[in-house]
Amino acid sequence: MLQKAVEEQGPQDRAGRIAGQEGVEFSEVLHLCLEFRNILNIEHLWQFTSLTKLQLNNNLIRRMEGLDRLTNLTWLDLSFNDIERVEGLEPLSKLQVLNLLSNRISVVENMEALEELSFLSLANNLLDQLHHVIYLRRFKKLHTLNLSGNPVSREESYKLHVLAHLPDLVYLDYKLVTNDPAKEQASAKYQYALEEAGHDELQARRATESGRRREEELRTHQDAFVECLDGAQLCDRMSAEDPEAEKLGCLPGEWLRNVAWPLDPRGTLRLQLAELCQQIFEVGLAERRRRAAEVGCFSEGLREGVAENGRRAALAVAEFERNRAERMKMELMQVPDSARFNRYRQEVQTLCDDLMTLELLLVDQLEDLIKEFERNITDMVASFTECRDLENHHHEKMKEIATATLEKVAKNEVEGDMPEDVRALFLDGDRAMDAVAASHHARVLTIDNREDELVLRVKAWAGSLIEEVQDGEVKRNRKRILEIQNYIDHLRNQLD
Repeated sequence: MLQKAVEEQGPQDRAGRIAGQEGVEFSEVLHLCLEFRNILNIEHLWQFTSLTKLQLNNNLIRRMEGLDRLTNLTWLDLSFNDIERVEGLEPLSKLQVLNLLSNRISVVENMEALEELSFLSLANNLLDQLHHVIYLRRFKKLHTLNLSGNPVSREESYKLHVLAHLPDLVYLDYKLVTNDPAKEQASAKYQYALEEAGHDELQARRATESGRRREEELRTHQDAFVECLDGAQLCDRMSAEDPEAEKLGCLPGEWLRNVAWPLDPRGTLRLQLAELCQQIFEVGLAERRRRAAEVGCFSEGLREGVAENGRRAALAVAEFERNRAERMKMELMQVPDSARFNRYRQEVQTLCDDLMTLELLLVDQLEDLIKEFERNITDMVASFTECRDLENHHHEKMKEIATATLEKVAKNEVEGDMPEDVRALFLDGDRAMDAVAASHHARVLTIDNREDELVLRVKAWAGSLIEEVQDGEVKRNRKRILEIQNYIDHLRNQLD
């Protein structure tokens, strides 16, 4: 059906006959009309990636789906169908005209991505609430709106409500409203509602902008492989993954009260760990900038190497060509001379060797660039060692406190209140020391896992980039060698 529709709507003259013979690529079609075809589902349109106008009116469609790949659409007509819900429009950010006339839609929703929308028809649907109009305020380019035939359009305050909340409309329900006297009346009637709506929209824009900034920051941190390392987030993760943190935090002792791991946010250990993580975070961001600069230098070095290689090869070929034609005419076309002929073949072989040598030199230069590039982008995780040292120091102190607590519990000399579960734990020396060791192991494992994650992601990024560069260079090198071989074969054929 799609093939037939494309052929019917294409050119009908000689160009059409040629297109029919050669076939039309769906990816090149700009306009497609599929009206009055009893279509139940929108499907098989994924190949029409260049489509700008799609008409699916007067069918039996119930769901707005199958439009994901049509990102170039500016015009979409789904009028006279059985659609109950607006959906599936997120990829259509370029859409300007949306016609949903005569469906069964009761809610205006899921259109946030349509920032370019200028024409919207929802006439003859089931909209029955005036607040749907407020949703449309987000479309700053909307100049034509049709809501006639909906239950809401029969309300007494319908027109004033629409004109008040959408002051930039040019046409409403097929009528020009640019200079409509009702606009002034509408503005006065809904003054306070408009002020409130404006305030809510301002707050929403600020929240959206704040969310966008947070997303951009997160992407930057992810690109640097140090997300969630600023501040005490790793400390919180260590606490959450420490099965004995709460019990051991209740042990008596002046040192532990000062350190207060992990419950007190003012504890010395927590602050020290947070400071180290912040240092790693700052180093990561700096390394990201350095990697970007390194990639730029690497790419520039590659371009310069290829350009210099091409320049030197061109000089060698030009020098050879400068003398070849005249010498062949003056010498080879005279009495055959095998020695002279062999000398020329040797000159051709020398030229071939020179061009191949230039390619080998370029490959060597590239290998050196890649090795230096790899060294420069994988040396940024030494600071995690300090986190381990701090944790190891804390563990030694915890063992001392645990040993002292065991003695005090045995002698019933514990000062202050101790939770019953903690006291029960320290009635068994082996269990108590196992708990201290398990706590230490859990926290070190958290540090190790985060370091491994960082290192692996850096290596994966670098490996992927280097593999991409190498693949590109292999293709270029093969193409260049083939060019050299073809040129040399041409010279040898001429000599023969």
